[in-house]
Amino acid sequence: MKLRYNKFVAALAFTAGLQLMSCSDSFLDVKPKGLNLEANYYRNQEEAFNGLVAAYDVVGWQGNGYVSTIATMNAASDDHFAGGGGPSDIMDFQVISNYTLNPTTGPQGELWRKGFSGVFRTNAILEKLPGVPMDETLKKRYTAEAKFLRGYFYFELVRLFKNVPLFTRTISTQEMYDVLQATPAEVYAQIEKDLSEAIADLPVTINVATEGGRVGQGAAHAILGKVYLYQNKFAQAAQELAKVNGTPGGNNAYGYKLLDNFGDLFKTKNKFNSESIFELSYTNTSAGGWSCVSCTEGNVMNIITGPRGYNRKSDTAPDYVSGWSFLPVTPSLFEAIHFDPRYKATIANLDSLEKAGAVSYEKGYMNTGYFLEKFAGRQSDRWTGAGAPELNFPQNMYDTRLADTYLLEAEALVRGAGDLTRAAALLNAVRARVGLKPVAATFENIKKERRLELAGEGHRWMDLVRWGDAPAVLGSKGFVAGKHEILPIPLLELENTKIEQSKEWGGTR
Repeated sequence: MKLRYNKFVAALAFTAGLQLMSCSDSFLDVKPKGLNLEANYYRNQEEAFNGLVAAYDVVGWQGNGYVSTIATMNAASDDHFAGGGGPSDIMDFQVISNYTLNPTTGPQGELWRKGFSGVFRTNAILEKLPGVPMDETLKKRYTAEAKFLRGYFYFELVRLFKNVPLFTRTISTQEMYDVLQATPAEVYAQIEKDLSEAIADLPVTINVATEGGRVGQGAAHAILGKVYLYQNKFAQAAQELAKVNGTPGGNNAYGYKLLDNFGDLFKTKNKFNSESIFELSYTNTSAGGWSCVSCTEGNVMNIITGPRGYNRKSDTAPDYVSGWSFLPVTPSLFEAIHFDPRYKATIANLDSLEKAGAVSYEKGYMNTGYFLEKFAGRQSDRWTGAGAPELNFPQNMYDTRLADTYLLEAEALVRGAGDLTRAAALLNAVRARVGLKPVAATFENIKKERRLELAGEGHRWMDLVRWGDAPAVLGSKGFVAGKHEILPIPLLELENTKIEQSKEWGGTR
């Protein structure tokens, strides 16, 4: 008997059974609650909070195939190859990297499931919260956080797939097979509505000691600014992002500040720092094991990007953990960043270390000798408690940080014929942090700065597609204009449903 695994229905199962797992070493560190029927849940403030935690948990989703949004977008970009142990190792990375993906094979199934799991969880919370006996002010905050998260998940879905169903309420499994897709404009309108409505009831600042990982007003303004920019609403984007950025290099309403040392951004213990606006939270205390990789709350990026067969021959050599050599850095990125001050904090140059006799390592698939320093696992962070150490690295990653929003506002100002003096101040604040001289606020300079500042953080592919540069830059990897700007809708979502494949992938939508 063949088991038909529909990702939509799998995600919907959350509304029938609520199971929470530990999610970080901040506020999300909630003990497993077992299985609770959704009909009997949300009886009090604690259960409402646990439901909110479950929605936040999806933000850092890592599937059983090690697929996460950041890793997938890196593999698809010109800054990384898929790598690994061979041409079939984590096939989802391979086919997005060489653009041989199709509706049956690729990372789209996991990313679709992630997005709609988040949507269904937030819809469940939003429907239940009005009837929960709890403090009304706190209820407003929970509602605002859920709306933010629903907008966040839909923003990722519409950018990746374009043609997606739009759910603003929970639906039954029977209804699921009759759903229709909304237009991208309708989805964007709902995202704008959710984020705009969330802002007033979100806190201005977050106490990161007790609530690190939760969103405040600044995060909502930042994501809303991105949403406007992706629709070429430049004036609105600049306005929202300016609320986050404040004075370039100086103060803003939410206490964000560029870190003095660029490399400090990627130190494992430096979570929820002043530059962080929205952060993906991980922990080493979930005791995740090989029986369920997706159940771990550790950061698998640390093990998959490390050099394979790493052997440290000198005490002065980096204490990398021997990893799986995925996402090796391309010569193109290496050449672009080699003489930039951010180079050492971004690239692990195993080629140079080996030539110096300090290390040896196994040459994995598509090896270039260059690896992603930002997320390479370290022995000093290696977990020695319960669970598989490879699956329990605690380093967080950024969805959005201040240098990102500086550059996004600068772009909105330049492309929207806005204040070029302010655009230059924003661009050059990012450069000044690493000791670089000012440059003119041109679109090309902003593009270059985003590549070097945010390398390996999952932004590059989206940027290239948004700018219209993907066909030229990614053509050598197999990217086809008019097709690969979006992912195909997973084939299983089309079976026995009214969902239509996108025209880019041979469908009718």
